[in-house]
Amino acid sequence: MDTAGGATDRVEFEQMLLGRYMHLHKGKGRRTGGVLDRSAYILLSRIRVEGPMSIGQLGDAFGLDVSTLNRQTAAAMRAGLVERIPDPDGGMARKFRITEEGERRLDEERTGVVASLNRIMADWPEEDIAAFADYLQRFNSDIERLHGMPWPRPQKVV
Repeated sequence: MDTAGGATDRVEFEQMLLGRYMHLHKGKGRRTGGVLDRSAYILLSRIRVEGPMSIGQLGDAFGLDVSTLNRQTAAAMRAGLVERIPDPDGGMARKFRITEEGERRLDEERTGVVASLNRIMADWPEEDIAAFADYLQRFNSDIERLHGMPWPRPQKVV
């Protein structure tokens, strides 16, 4: 266990702040369709990488109960971000697919987040940014491994 003020304590503190700062780019009025909330951003990102998913598959992916996912997907459907479709593989469960509007809004949101990160790291050397990305991926991959819930990663993040 880490002693008070040790490296793991520093990671905890900085990770807490990171979670706070990730929302600071919101509300700048730069988006035409409105800002995606965190759950929609994550839902759309997962469906984009994995393709159409059922409520059961989403529950397995996120470790969330069906009622929470029903609320999230219903809100995303009302906003025109996802649509329900028959299972393309012929299964019984209907699946959620990202719509053109969902793709557009996700792209717009990601562009804003990347622009914010570019402003934050404007004075960083490219190799520092790459090393930071590698450490974040390693950190997230270890969390995913411990929880048995790997997150699919695109070949190239768009």
